[in-house]
Amino acid sequence: MEEPLVLVSHDAGVRTLKLNRAKALNSFTGAMHGELAAALEAAANDRDVRCLVLTGSGRGFCAGQDLADPVVAPNLEPGGAPTDVGAAIERYYKPLALRVRSMPVPVVAAVNGVAAGAGANLALCCDIVVAARSASFVQAFAKIGLIPDCGGTWLLPRLVGRAQALALSLLGDKLAAEDAERIGLIWKCVDDAVFESEIRVLAARLASMPTRALVTARAAIDASQGLDFAAALSHEADLQRVLGASYDYLEGVAAFMAKRPAIFSDR
Repeated sequence: MEEPLVLVSHDAGVRTLKLNRAKALNSFTGAMHGELAAALEAAANDRDVRCLVLTGSGRGFCAGQDLADPVVAPNLEPGGAPTDVGAAIERYYKPLALRVRSMPVPVVAAVNGVAAGAGANLALCCDIVVAARSASFVQAFAKIGLIPDCGGTWLLPRLVGRAQALALSLLGDKLAAEDAERIGLIWKCVDDAVFESEIRVLAARLASMPTRALVTARAAIDASQGLDFAAALSHEADLQRVLGASYDYLEGVAAFMAKRPAIFSDR
C-alpha cells in the first residue's frame, strides 16, 4: 500500500497536515492536491479542530509544483497545443489558497525546509509563518518563465512592499529564513533545535484561545486593505457587535473578573 501524500495527526485541538513527498521536496502533483484539499475540508468541518498546522516531511516544506506532473508538463510534440498552465491554477491553486485563507481556525505554516514557488506562497497564505533557521523561501517562477501564483502577486506586495516583492519575483533569489523575518515576509525564524517545540507551544496556545475571534480578526485585517479608515472603523463595530453576543466574550470577561483562566469554546 502506498503511503498517503498528506499525513494527518491530531492532538488536543491541533490538527497537523504534513505534505509527504519527501524525496521530491513535497512538490505538488494533482494527486497530492486532492489529498490536501480533502484534509483541509475535513479539518474545517471538525469542531474538535481549533488550530491547523501545515508542514512538510523530510528536508523540505514544499518545492512548489512538480513540473513532471501531467497537469503542467509542457507538450513537446511538434505542432502540439501548449499546456494550459492557467487551468492548473484554476483547478488546484486558487481553491487551495482560498481554502487556507478561509479556514474557520487559525492556520500555522511550520516551514521546516525549502519553500519554493507555489510552496512559498502556500506558506504565506497561512495566518502565522514560523520557519526553521535552515529553511529558505524562493519565488522561483521567473526561472521557468512564469509569474508568482498561489496568491503570490497579491500577498508579496502587501507583506513586504512593492520594491521587495518585485526583487523577489524578478530575480528569484533564495531568501534565508532569517532574512524573511527581517523584511517582514514571515513572523518568526527559530533555531532548528527548538523548531518543533516552538510549533507545538504556539499551536497549543492558539487552540486554547477564542477561535471565532481569531478568525474574525484575520477577516477584518484582510478586509481593511480595501477600505478607507472610516469604513474600517465601521466594519470593526459590525464585527464587535456579533462577537459581543458570543459565549466566548461572556466567558472571557467572567474569567478576567474572577482572575481565572478562560475556557473558550466558540468556533
